[in-house]
Amino acid sequence: MVDDVQIEYYDSDTEKMVPKQDWFARNTDQQYWERETDISRDQQQGFKANIEILKPRFNQTGGVHIVQWMYGCEWDETGEVKGYMQFGYDGEAFISFDLKTETCVAPVQQAVITKNKWDSNRALITQRKNYLTQICPEWLKKYVNYGRSSLMRTDLPKVSLLQKSSSSPVTCHATGFYPNRAEMVWKKDGEELHEGVNKGEILTNNDGTFQMSVDLDVSSVTPEDWDRYRCVFQLSGVNEDIATKLDKAVIKTNEGNSFSGPDVKLIIPVVAAVVVLAAIAVIAFIIYKKRTDKRPPSPVENPEVQEQMLPQA
Repeated sequence: MVDDVQIEYYDSDTEKMVPKQDWFARNTDQQYWERETDISRDQQQGFKANIEILKPRFNQTGGVHIVQWMYGCEWDETGEVKGYMQFGYDGEAFISFDLKTETCVAPVQQAVITKNKWDSNRALITQRKNYLTQICPEWLKKYVNYGRSSLMRTDLPKVSLLQKSSSSPVTCHATGFYPNRAEMVWKKDGEELHEGVNKGEILTNNDGTFQMSVDLDVSSVTPEDWDRYRCVFQLSGVNEDIATKLDKAVIKTNEGNSFSGPDVKLIIPVVAAVVVLAAIAVIAFIIYKKRTDKRPPSPVENPEVQEQMLPQA
C-alpha cells in the first residue's frame, strides 16, 4: 500500500504478483513481476513453516491459524522518517521490532523464544534498521513520483443530509473525497457538538475514494434553532471547511422529500504532502482485511536493495 492505495497483490491461489494500479504497472516491467512472484512464493512457504513452529507453543494441533507480518515506513516533507515492523498470530499481537532500541518486544510469553533468537542476530537487526530507515523511504519517494497525479490529488466530497423519518437522526453523509485524512462534525453556533452525535468510520468506495457520515439527534432541536446547526467537513491539505446548513428543505428522507442539494461552499484545495507506505504478508484463510501490503520492492536492475525476507520464529 502507498498512502492507503494498494499497488500490488499476491495470493496462494494464483501464485502470481500483479499490479493493482495502472500508474504502477507502467513503471515496472515483466522481469520485475516475475521476480516479485518468486519472492512471494518463497515467503508463502515461510509462513507455512512459522505456523507449524507456533502451533505447539500455543498448544494447538489443528485448525485454521493466521500469521501476519506488517511493516513499512512513513515520510513527510519535513524529512522525518518513521518505521515499524510487527507480527501477529491468530489476530493478536505476537512480536514487534522497536526501531529506537533495536530490540524486539514480546507481549506474550510464547514470543519470548522468538525475541531472544532475533535480538541475538545482529545481522538481522542491521538489515531491519537499514530497510526501515533508508531503503523503505527511498522507494516510497519513487513510488509517490510514479503515481503523483493520483496519490497527491485532492477530491472534494458530495455532502448530503439524509433522514429515515421525521423522528430519526439527521445523517450528514460525505462521499467521493480523497485522501482519507478527513474529519466531519456537527456544530452549533460554531461550537463542536458531542452530545447527541454519532460518528461513523471512514469507508472505502469502489473507485478508491472514501465516504463517511455523522448523525445528529434532532429530537430536542426546536424548529427556530435549526439555522444554528452546521455539518462541517474538513479535508487534510485543504485550507477551508465545507459547511452544510441543517435545513429541512434539503434533507432527503424515506418519506418522499425532494433533494435539492446541500448548501455547500466550494473551495480551492491546497495539498500538503504526507505519504505512507505499508507492507504485509499473510497466509491461511484470512477473513478480514487490514491496511497493509508487502515491502516496497526494488527494481531488478538495482542489486544493492535487500529484500525483506520472513525470518523463522
